[in-house]
Amino acid sequence: MIHCYQFEGLNIVLDVFSGSIHMTDPVAFDMIRWYETEDAETVMQKAMDVHKISRKDAQECLADINKLKDEGKLYVPDKYENLAHDFRKKRFDIKALCLHVAHTCNLNCSYCFASQGKYHGERALMSLETGKKAIDFLIDNSGFHKNLDIDFFGGEPLMNWEVCKELVRYGREQEKLHKKNIRFTLTTNGVLLNDEVTEFCNKEMHNVVLSLDGRKDVNDRFRVDMAGNGSYDRIVPNFQKFVAKRGNKSYYMRGTFTHHNTDFLNDIKHMLDLGFNELSMEPVVTDPSSPSALTEEDLPVLFEQYEELARLMVKRYNEGKPFTFYHYMLDLTCGPCIYKRVAGCGSGTEYLAVTPWGDLYPCHQFVGDPAYKMGDIYTGVTATETRSKFASCNAYSRPECKDCWAKLYCSGGCAANSYHATGDIQGVYEYGCKLFKKRIECAIAVKLLTSGIEQPGEKA
Repeated sequence: MIHCYQFEGLNIVLDVFSGSIHMTDPVAFDMIRWYETEDAETVMQKAMDVHKISRKDAQECLADINKLKDEGKLYVPDKYENLAHDFRKKRFDIKALCLHVAHTCNLNCSYCFASQGKYHGERALMSLETGKKAIDFLIDNSGFHKNLDIDFFGGEPLMNWEVCKELVRYGREQEKLHKKNIRFTLTTNGVLLNDEVTEFCNKEMHNVVLSLDGRKDVNDRFRVDMAGNGSYDRIVPNFQKFVAKRGNKSYYMRGTFTHHNTDFLNDIKHMLDLGFNELSMEPVVTDPSSPSALTEEDLPVLFEQYEELARLMVKRYNEGKPFTFYHYMLDLTCGPCIYKRVAGCGSGTEYLAVTPWGDLYPCHQFVGDPAYKMGDIYTGVTATETRSKFASCNAYSRPECKDCWAKLYCSGGCAANSYHATGDIQGVYEYGCKLFKKRIECAIAVKLLTSGIEQPGEKA
């Protein structure tokens, strides 16, 4: 299977199952596209007619295509479909936990999937004892995994900051005893971010996610406190101080764009102007009847925004001012192994969310839904049928994905988004698929345009 598209004058050919990416001239681009469904003679004749080339030139191009095919770089057959259904069913060692240390929040964001941090339940804070038991549960069930991940999540985790600190200290003790390596992450809205939190996070947190939607008016439309006041003026100085002291450690400014700011590139530019260069902007996933929900009419605008973002990334790279955009992070040579490409994020199998009471859910987006409670940290995973269903979610589990060129990049997509869009984790969130494919096209183009590889027609 191949995927051919054009961007900024580049003719790009992706061979899906080998991962090979080719930049071609117009003749080769068309001949590669036709080759998959036409016989060789027809392909050459069409090339001669459309591009006004000689038969000799067409034959030479066809020979190059056949050479790439013989080398396993074009038209590579699918070797993974028959393996996919067993990838996650062989073992269920747990690698990561999302610790919901606070089911409460000091902001009142109307688009919040977590019902303003309460997850459709009671406000609560995780006790130190529950948190320690969760870490014990992770280590005891981690099996062969040496590198483990724990994300402090909410609500707003800084509302339970002392417990977060003590759990990090406990984790550091336990990882030595059990020969594990725990990477801690914290996600915060920034209201309570201060010097003490900054110093601790910059020492102990592998990554920190900072929530900001961009421009002041955009951020303050939804990210408001309980009195309805916008949060921008309080959180931006906190974030700037934090990032200034972060050094070369990972962080992300994480925003959400909605129907009200489909021009989200302006929010990205604003965050760059504020001094942030590790950025993420996520499309809102909400009830289609919500005023903030993205619509089909928004798609052309969003596609253009993603393309303009790619152009901006290339421009700034060439100016010596690069920045990272989460959805455009691609490693074309040493990226995710085929296991991850086929099996996906591992929600419900190797990744679980833990509530303040110790209940287990497939991930943070299922917390509070009784149909998806999987057990607890005291008795372990008891909903084995649910776990098996999540284990079956992969790049090959949905008939709609069979002929999709992007399936080994999305790994079948987000089970939670599928569930919220269709009522079934095996469903397909079609709107999200369209956005994802556009992002991957742009991400590949950015990688090619900033790689220093000579483009067809250029002189060395």
